[in-house]
Amino acid sequence: MPENNETTNLGYAAIVDVETTGFSHEYDEVVELALVLFSFDQASGTVVEIVDQYVGLRDPGRAIPPEATGVHGLRQEDVRGHRLDEDKVRDLLSRAQYLIAHNAKFDRGFLVRLFPEVCRKQWRCSMDGINWRQKRYPSKGLQQLLARHGIAVDTAHRALADVHSTLALLRYVQPSGRTYLAELLQI
Repeated sequence: MPENNETTNLGYAAIVDVETTGFSHEYDEVVELALVLFSFDQASGTVVEIVDQYVGLRDPGRAIPPEATGVHGLRQEDVRGHRLDEDKVRDLLSRAQYLIAHNAKFDRGFLVRLFPEVCRKQWRCSMDGINWRQKRYPSKGLQQLLARHGIAVDTAHRALADVHSTLALLRYVQPSGRTYLAELLQI
């Protein structure tokens, strides 16, 4: 007879976000990385708890263009000499069944260069993996979706703030009773 243990039905996912020197996966560099590892009920798609998190700055080894600073606010003096804690990042990545990002194509492209093992992970995109337009949202941009759902945002376009905002959106219970996480993971 199976145990009646709540933990046996838990899954683990990590939401990731990067801030960079530009848009090119080939030429630009990560200057900030955040991950939040959380558990969820695999039957309902309900977030149970945040298990662990990490945020780190990274010196790209060259100047951060003013256009990039204009988006995330990070300047060369903010990141100079900083390195990511690669062991911590790898630990969080290894514990996640799924990696989630709001615009996963962008984040995945940068993470693959730093942590090639992410290629073996199941990725989900909260921007493109949910049909926001069919739900009558005019934009699938994170900030617009948060505003439309009444989710307050303290800081936009900083990695940890965006990760927590994405988690808040995925926790949101739709009128159907399903969370966006359940829809994204097809639970």
